Amino acid sequence: MILLVIALLLAIFLLPNLWAKWVLKRHARPRDDYPGTGGELAEHLLKRLGIDGVEVELTEQGDHYDPQARRVRLSREHYAGRSLTAVTVAAHEVGHAIQHHHGYAPLLARTRLVAVAQQAEKLGALLMMAAPFLFVLTRMPGGMLIVLLAAVISFGTAAMVHLVTLPVEFDASFQRALPLLKEYIPPYDMPGARHVLTACAFTYVAASLASLLNLGRWLVILRR
Repeated sequence: MILLVIALLLAIFLLPNLWAKWVLKRHARPRDDYPGTGGELAEHLLKRLGIDGVEVELTEQGDHYDPQARRVRLSREHYAGRSLTAVTVAAHEVGHAIQHHHGYAPLLARTRLVAVAQQAEKLGALLMMAAPFLFVLTRMPGGMLIVLLAAVISFGTAAMVHLVTLPVEFDASFQRALPLLKEYIPPYDMPGARHVLTACAFTYVAASLASLLNLGRWLVILRR
């Protein structure tokens, strides 16, 4: 029974990320019939849409749009790649630049929440490690409970931000990027593009589940 529960939990936490990676890899085959790379398409879209001040950069930190620096950042395989995955991921990140350009409120709220969540997760880890020592030193009634509650809130904030991110990701994928891609890729590639865009969003589902798993791991450690 325990092994079954463990297997089920591993499936819940790992499958979204594994599925997303499988989809991205499946459509990463180089395409000679595409006129440009992901980076070139991103630059073209930004210019065509009149989004000034946003640049496209190569990054080693994973594909993302940085609203503070106003940069569309693409990994090497997507920046220089000429594949369905490369151009679709590039269009998705440009979708975030379009959101920012239009003042899309959920993106702006997500940007503020991300900064809070990063600090909250660091605080949560610190509180989790300090909890036993604080309890021994202070012997305050309910002191351990207070510290644990603060840590749970901190880690929970990170998971919440990832979940709040999902509507922003789906909007960037299906309301911004997909209509643009219809003008640049063949109709028979559109189902694959939809799969890639869904995979881009599901990476945040995996990140949210990972935050919850991290919280559970710390709680198990402290119960020992």
